[in-house]
Amino acid sequence: MCDNAKKRWLPLEANPDVMNQFVQGLGFPEDAAFHDVYGFDDELLAMVPSPVLAVLLLFPITEESEAARKAEQESNTKEASKVSDKVYFMKQTVGNACGTIGLLHAIGNNLSQIELVEDSFLKKFFKSTSNMTPDERAEFLETDTELEGAHSAAATAGDTAPPDINVSVDLHFVCFVCVHGGLYELDGRKSQPVYHGVSFKDTILKDAVKVIQEFTARNPQSHNFNVIALSKEKAE
Repeated sequence: MCDNAKKRWLPLEANPDVMNQFVQGLGFPEDAAFHDVYGFDDELLAMVPSPVLAVLLLFPITEESEAARKAEQESNTKEASKVSDKVYFMKQTVGNACGTIGLLHAIGNNLSQIELVEDSFLKKFFKSTSNMTPDERAEFLETDTELEGAHSAAATAGDTAPPDINVSVDLHFVCFVCVHGGLYELDGRKSQPVYHGVSFKDTILKDAVKVIQEFTARNPQSHNFNVIALSKEKAE
């Protein structure tokens, strides 16, 4: 979802198989993959292949979540100095593109851990956008027909039929990454990355889950939450 979007894509399903096929077709290596996170207790978190590089959250947009977003925006300016300039962040101007933007945030903040295929789309994309501002990256994405086509193919490859492209979908993806010892929430609808405190590569999953539980607490009756982790080693 994206407020006041001039352009819309089909929404991407929260399905690791679809995501893996999508990004691998763009030059993502096979020694890293997206996996479902089935629960938040220690046993279920231990089932997630490690090391975890990023965490994606799909959550319902509700009155409660929007109120929290607005309150957070007011305090974000105070936290701006804590945001590392090494965080790869892009704004969202295309409706329903949040899934793909979440994937790009997950990959773009782990380029030192992931070896993209040489001369691939992803390799060229991150090289072209590395020195852009978040708004410039959004514009670049909006005009990129190759990625739009790949996204469209992935959006129709899920287990459920996609909705009408003109229908607003009240679900949204955000990404959590660890950069320079900090946990960041990356949401293209927000003006900047949200700093959530100290985190490390080996604790990012548990650290992200603590923040995700704040999301679920706002709408405890909703079942429209999905958590997906990007791990370096593919599960057998």
